Formats: sequence, structure tokens, C-alpha cells
Amino acid sequence: MSVLETDRPAAAVPRLALFPISFFGVVMGIGGLGLAWGKAETLFGTAFAASGWLLALNVAVFAALGAFYLAKLVLHPQAVAADFGHPVRLNFFATLSIGLLLVAIQLGDAAAARWLWACGAVAHIALTLYVMTAWIHQTKFEITHLNPAWFLPVVGNVLVPIAGVAHAPAEVSWFFFSVGLVFWLALFTIVLYRLFFHAPLPVRLTPTLFILIAPPAVAFVAYHALTGAIDVFARVLYHTALFLTLLLASNAVRFLRARFFLSAWAYTFPLAAVTVATLIMAERTGAAGFAWIGAGLLAVLTLVVAALFARTVLAIVRGEICVEEG
Repeated sequence: MSVLETDRPAAAVPRLALFPISFFGVVMGIGGLGLAWGKAETLFGTAFAASGWLLALNVAVFAALGAFYLAKLVLHPQAVAADFGHPVRLNFFATLSIGLLLVAIQLGDAAAARWLWACGAVAHIALTLYVMTAWIHQTKFEITHLNPAWFLPVVGNVLVPIAGVAHAPAEVSWFFFSVGLVFWLALFTIVLYRLFFHAPLPVRLTPTLFILIAPPAVAFVAYHALTGAIDVFARVLYHTALFLTLLLASNAVRFLRARFFLSAWAYTFPLAAVTVATLIMAERTGAAGFAWIGAGLLAVLTLVVAALFARTVLAIVRGEICVEEG
């Protein structure tokens, strides 16, 4: 989350050493938008293939960010180690494996999809084991360090079955789904406790509240991929995600007033997840209401991603990214 202005000289630390792992949230945002447009193209039969262009853009952005972070690893390994030991930045390493999974989902039946999915799934479960071990044995994390970004490394496992049903035995997908779902419920309770009974999140982390939407929305999509059913359990997951979307939308003025941080990309993937879930509900139930809600969410999501992409480019030009935290 290294996007704050600082009074220290810019040369105090090499800019590359300050390259934030949270930058990969851009990949999740663009990838989520691509999936949402792909579903909309199937449902509504749109005249232009936005999803294909978004896939190409996402691969290009992923490659560019990956090259920068690899250079950081080679030239400043101590800075990467510091990221791994940080109570907030640690969780954003999950955006790397999630990015691979999203590209695999977007590629569908393409030959590369299976390999990207396998790499993403293995990397994600490995990170889950590492992070949970760190949580269990740590001595420095406090309740105020907790925020919805903690969902990423553990609950992100529910994303694996969406493509996994086409690339591996069903039990593999059920394994990942079970891990993500059960620990979502545990972490959701702890996060709500932190939000209800402790100081508000720091301003730079406020956008991560939108991550609350993602677990039930993605779980709904994954459950549908696994079972093909819109049953009672699927409806509970979907409507939980819809309620959380309404809850955060009712606080829109607070989010709009906040200054830009790179963490603002946390708005995007959760919005994409609930958009895809809503479009699936529209497709499977035939209810016009879901189609209208899905179209509205898609419009909002597209505007948010476009605005954040433009604002991020501006922040890069202004030198607001890769600076020390205040």
C-alpha cells in the first residue's frame, strides 16, 4: 500500500525497492472486468467482444508488473522479505496466484489455460499454508492489523474450482472450495469483530472493505460451476453478496470522498464477482430483475475500472507510487 506522499528525500530508498505487491490488484480488477464482460456477452449477445480485448490488456499488465517485481526480488531481496513479514502486504502476494487463475478462467478451453490454472492453484495453496502458519506462530500481529485483505490468501481458494472443474478431478475442486468456504466464515467473524469494536480502518485501507463482497460472490460462482445448481445454498451465497454490495453502496459518499490510493483497486474485483454472480442468476432463473441488476453492476464496474486505470497512470506519471509510506 505504498502510495503516500513522504517528506523524506526520494533518493533515500531506490524506487524499485518500494514497488508495492498490492499493484497486482490491478490484474485482479481488469481480469474481473473481463470475466464480467464475457458473461454479459454470452447472456446479452453484445456486438463487440470486450472480453477479448480485456484479456489481452490484462496479460500485458500482468507481464509488466511481474517483470518489475521480479527485478525487485533480484536487486532488493530484503525488500521482498520485508513484504512477506508485513501484516498487510503479506496478504497481497495472493494477487499473483489469483491473477494466474483469472487468466486461466478467461482463456477457457485454450491449451495454456490448464497450465496457468495448475500453477495458480499450486501457488495459492502453498501461500495459504505459509500465511496460516505465519498467523499461528506469529508474535507481532495485532487485531488492528486485521482488515478484509486477509481474506485474499485463504478465501481465494474458492476461485480455483471455477476453472478447475474442466482441468482436474472434481475432488480437487471440492478440496479448494471447502478450504476457502470454511475459513471465509471464520475470518468473516473475526473481521466483523475488528470493524465493530476497534478503531476504523486507516484511510488507505478503507477500499478493502469491498473485499467483503468477494467471498460469497465467488463461492456462488464456484458452487454453480461444481454443481450446475441454483439451490438453497447457492441462493444464500448470492444474496449474502448482494446484501454486502448494498451495504457498501449505502456508504458510497465516504468512499468517493477518500483520496486515491493504490488500494482503491480493491473496489474492482469484488464488484466484478457480484456482477458475474448476478448475470448467472439472470441466466439460470430467467428473471428480468437479475438481468437489469447485472447490467447496472456491469456499467458501474466498467466506469470504476476505467477511472482507476486512468488515475493509476496519472499517479505513476506524478511519482506517487513506489514511495515510502508516511
